[in-house]
Amino acid sequence: MNKDSKEILVENTGNGLGTIRISDEVVKIIAGLAATEVSGVVGMSGGIVGGIAEKLGRKNLSTGVKVQVGEKEAAVDLSVIVEYGIQIHDVAVQIQNNVKNAIERMTGLKVVEVNIGIQGVSFSHAEEKE
Repeated sequence: MNKDSKEILVENTGNGLGTIRISDEVVKIIAGLAATEVSGVVGMSGGIVGGIAEKLGRKNLSTGVKVQVGEKEAAVDLSVIVEYGIQIHDVAVQIQNNVKNAIERMTGLKVVEVNIGIQGVSFSHAEEKE
């Protein structure tokens, strides 16, 4: 097994076909996509290197996402950029719920925590509306 993969045993299937392996990267991508679906989230913050990679045309769907995946549980840390003028607390709670639901629904892992770090505020969306 790859050290970046975590093994999740399929329980109560009765088919005896074996195990399912879900890599940390898959969980990161699910979390990143679920976070960006929330209204008020402009993007994810991956630091200076992530910003350069995105400007060069390489979009990494796990930018700004850190996960710890066990056999049955996962914890997620997200760094996001929000739109100016929104209620940050409300958007953060929506991100937590969306990420938790998406990971649990798609992987069967129990999400024990979703930590949100607001890394910036974007004014470009506010200017476009005016």
